[in-house]
Amino acid sequence: MIKKNFSNPIKLINYYKLINHNLIYNNNAINRYKKVNFEISADKVQNLEKLKKTILSIKYCSLRSNATNMVFGDGNAKSKIMLIGEAPGSNEDQEGLPFVGRAGALLDKMLASINLDRKKVYISNIINYRPPNNRRPTDEEIKRYLPFVKKHIEIIDPKILVLLGSTAMNALIGNETVISKVRGNWIEKEFGNCRTSVIVTFHPAFLMRQPAQKKMAWIDLKMIRDKKTRLKI
Repeated sequence: MIKKNFSNPIKLINYYKLINHNLIYNNNAINRYKKVNFEISADKVQNLEKLKKTILSIKYCSLRSNATNMVFGDGNAKSKIMLIGEAPGSNEDQEGLPFVGRAGALLDKMLASINLDRKKVYISNIINYRPPNNRRPTDEEIKRYLPFVKKHIEIIDPKILVLLGSTAMNALIGNETVISKVRGNWIEKEFGNCRTSVIVTFHPAFLMRQPAQKKMAWIDLKMIRDKKTRLKI
């Protein structure tokens, strides 16, 4: 074998061009995750399908490779009320729908208390795939999926956005404060062309562990009910 030893960078580049290795001197990092770069049309169903396909096309994601199903959304896509949780659990991973386990049963009761159900709201999560052992998503995982959830919000275009738990709050509002100080307040936010009123409340799974906090969640639910009435939703 003839050993190539090029000390001159020009000769080295020419050599790589000769053997068709023209990508070796590309200093741009390879982006393995597709950007959500499609334009939103008037057809909401078509937009959601595009977003779903974009998420399904993600490569080299350990969450996806270890999950059974992608958990995209559930409920009424035409609703003006959207709820966002943390990530799918075991039941959600099996069924491919958000909030179908014990926490989902409690969420259904919470919605029913203010005359809402899954036919009247739209539900999704910050993360579309179940983290192993139901652990909290890492900061890197949240960052990776954040553009997708923001596009999801823009497509649904809710007038009321309910963030369930600190993970959803930190991802979409910021982590400068704690949920106990943020919940119970309306925050005006924009996601693309969507301008919405955001409220943070406790995640149903947290309420199952800390039932004493249900009285605070009930205050938040009444605020959502009153806001819904004022906006004639």
